[in-house]
Amino acid sequence: MNINFNKNNDGLIPAIIQDGKTKTVLMLGYMNEEAYKKTIDTKRVTFFSRSKQRLWTKGEESGNILVLKDIKVDCDNDTLLVKVEPLGPTCHKGTDTCWDEDNSQTYGFLSSLEHIISDRKHNSKSNESYVAALFEKGINKIAQKVGEEAVEVVIEAKDDNDNLFLNESADLLFHYLILLQAKGFKLEDIVSILKQRH
Repeated sequence: MNINFNKNNDGLIPAIIQDGKTKTVLMLGYMNEEAYKKTIDTKRVTFFSRSKQRLWTKGEESGNILVLKDIKVDCDNDTLLVKVEPLGPTCHKGTDTCWDEDNSQTYGFLSSLEHIISDRKHNSKSNESYVAALFEKGINKIAQKVGEEAVEVVIEAKDDNDNLFLNESADLLFHYLILLQAKGFKLEDIVSILKQRH
């Protein structure tokens, strides 16, 4: 990598620290060339501490180290993206990130949808919510709906109407997420199995 440590007068460049698994940004630190080399050599993220005026390996006091997984330089060669496995909270205040965010695996809108399904399951009445009504009818009805939607996806896949195919696919995924929760699982459980198989 061609990293321009001389762009700033102090020889420091920003290092954005990101969880390699969840993609959550954990913190921002600064590295000079020596900190970068130590990070590469030890596989433990090391910064140049501006307050201590020395190299500082994250977790040297707390034990909450950042294990290096990957490192990239940006298009201007003056900012690093450091992907890590955090062993413990990243922030000195004891939180997962320096922005007080939870560092958990999410799948974008699908995670939001899972949360909505869970909320409807536990907090809605069956006469007010389709999801609550399905949960009230039990696992057999939920599984039946997944089967029905799967058949409709297969039928639409054989036709030429992409709009119908996509809508039936959305119905299938929605009902599958309900079935997962009815069985006590989440999308992350399925992703974990797929990763193991990969």
